[in-house]
Amino acid sequence: MRVRMLTAVASALTLVLSGCSGGGTGSTDGKVTLRFQSLAWQKESVDANKELVKEWNASHPGIQVQYVQGSWDSVHDQLLTSFEGGEAPDIIHDASDDLADFAYGGYLADLSELLPQRLMSDIPQRSWETTTFGKGIYGVPFLQEPRVLIANKKVLDASGVRLPTDRRPWSWEEFREVTRTLTARMGKGKYGIAWPLKEPVSATLNLGVSAGGQLFHRGDDGRVTVEFTDGDAVVPGTIHAQVNTDKSASRTTLGSGGSDTLPGFFGGKYAMVPLGFSYRQQIVQQAPEGFEWTVLPAPAGPEGPAQGVSPQTLSVAEDSPYKKEAAQFIDFMLRPENTVRLAKGDWMLPTGTRALADPALHTEKDGWATGAALARDLRSAPAQSVRGYPEWKDKVATPALQEYYSGAIDTGELKKRLVRDGNLVLARYQR
Repeated sequence: MRVRMLTAVASALTLVLSGCSGGGTGSTDGKVTLRFQSLAWQKESVDANKELVKEWNASHPGIQVQYVQGSWDSVHDQLLTSFEGGEAPDIIHDASDDLADFAYGGYLADLSELLPQRLMSDIPQRSWETTTFGKGIYGVPFLQEPRVLIANKKVLDASGVRLPTDRRPWSWEEFREVTRTLTARMGKGKYGIAWPLKEPVSATLNLGVSAGGQLFHRGDDGRVTVEFTDGDAVVPGTIHAQVNTDKSASRTTLGSGGSDTLPGFFGGKYAMVPLGFSYRQQIVQQAPEGFEWTVLPAPAGPEGPAQGVSPQTLSVAEDSPYKKEAAQFIDFMLRPENTVRLAKGDWMLPTGTRALADPALHTEKDGWATGAALARDLRSAPAQSVRGYPEWKDKVATPALQEYYSGAIDTGELKKRLVRDGNLVLARYQR
């Protein structure tokens, strides 16, 4: 808090000296200008965001919004620097799993009293839980995506395996058996599954929710600790077995990103690839003519097809002098008809119930219907409100899971690192 107060003083001085260069600006004619930093990167998504900003500006001459392009690759460090320097944009696009430290650090405005009832009631409580820290709401969750299996339709149809549905997904045991069957039928050098796990943590934790995995446990005193239960072991154990025991998963893709696996998928080397729902756009754009693909639900455990997600969010900077106006713009952006435009632009699903009901998001074409059916089972990601999660992820969990999946360490060593080393990291953030 001391740092925060010093920062606030420094920021105030900076604003005075620079003529209020950070956050929204006012003018002698009463016009307000807000800066909106968007992380949209796909052309359709950028176009949708810019069109909505243009429409807002045309209908709100007294509150103008300036579109600022940000990047997912550097957003955390960029925001931290801008917060500390008093230069944060008024309206901030981010993901809910990146908000905890900013919210607890006092950099984001509590939106509890700023948002209209229309918006509050339209988004399910399970989605609001992803942006609620303590007693405050520090972001509006508006787009989300389940992780699905993108499958080569011809290979699966020819294999004779049962195709899963959202109502009857594969269990993790059945999924492992299916990948063994597919690998045997496809022949040498080909695999039933390719796991692109360059960033293994969120995929492992979020899919693990279906098996009862939670990993992070909050005590009565509010402190969070890491525990590794039998439920937490199901997903990493399945992947480890597919790579190292069954040889039904490609070892070479473990260090790859999702896009890196697509050439091999199109070439028939892998029957299935687990990917975020939004990857469908790349598949539509890049798949060779005649290539047939389908979208299948991810495997499920005793908890059903539940998955953890970290929705995209819109927040307001605490230092913004125009929080009310910024909240009005967010309400405009997230009207149901506008949220559908944003969802289609990003190939993702709305959190809002009215937007999610739009028929355009329930067509069989390109797997929209499968994804929309999974929306009811999406939950807050296990790490959502954990302070210190980014450091735990980068310094402890990522290297530990990468070594485990490659076969370099066993389950006991994985558990020891995630728990022992992980709790040391989290303790520093909870003093």
